[in-house]
Amino acid sequence: MTDRRLVVAAAIVDDLARPTVLLAARRSRPAELAGRWEFPGGKVDPGEEPLQALHRELAEELGVEVELGAELPGPDDGAWIITDRHVLRLWYARITHGEPRPLIEHDEVRWLAVASSPDLDWLEGDVRIVDALVRQVSAPVR
Repeated sequence: MTDRRLVVAAAIVDDLARPTVLLAARRSRPAELAGRWEFPGGKVDPGEEPLQALHRELAEELGVEVELGAELPGPDDGAWIITDRHVLRLWYARITHGEPRPLIEHDEVRWLAVASSPDLDWLEGDVRIVDALVRQVSAPVR
């Protein structure tokens, strides 16, 4: 997995403890990804820490500041292999400043009920993450 580039993303929700809605972002480019939905975020630059990169990407892409919650660990050494060249780490996040709007790489953002989020046309690499997120959020509280 070390030869894959690290991508960081956020599952932006209304409440970190008991999320009910999730923000999805629709890609506008490149052409082969346009119209598909994803978690907002992006690549970690050389020398940049993952959480620093996530805050930067969310400000650039959506114009928001967030409070980060727990990471949703994946089955691939704690991350999620999303392409043959990229591995993703994803954190829950709650907006603390700003109103999300598509600034670059997206043409729409949409709040949706967590339970209905699998109904969108997600990027292939994000589908199993969406499924895991729905399972985790829907699990009974102990």
